[in-house]
Amino acid sequence: MTAKIGYADVEVGTELPAQTFPVTRATLVQYAGASGDFNPIHWNEKFAKEVGLPDVIAHGMFTMAEAIRVVTDWAGDPGAVLEYGVRFTKPVVVPNDDTGALIEVSAKVGALLDDNRVRVDLTATSAGQKVLGMSRAVVRLA
Repeated sequence: MTAKIGYADVEVGTELPAQTFPVTRATLVQYAGASGDFNPIHWNEKFAKEVGLPDVIAHGMFTMAEAIRVVTDWAGDPGAVLEYGVRFTKPVVVPNDDTGALIEVSAKVGALLDDNRVRVDLTATSAGQKVLGMSRAVVRLA
């Protein structure tokens, strides 16, 4: 596969389609099983509160993975992502209800690089707070 977006079709400031990702306690249990990360802060409300958290929180790597979906969906090929990094700024708090939490992600082209590559800057928030900082990906376009 190759990226479906052409380098010539983007410029600095090009916005990617924003997406919202729901997160429930069931999502966290599924992710724990897939990742092997069974830290009780991700599923045990009592434990999470005992260690000073407001409630159960989503796995940082889960949050990071959901955010990059905006880029991979836009590019049309997950293999087009050459680099990706974030700083974790706030946790995604996931209440024990039918709604859970939402991770809202927007992104735009921040720089045009050589060799058909672009830097994409992402913004990820939950409950009005920025949950990822310095979230950037380098993507090779067609």
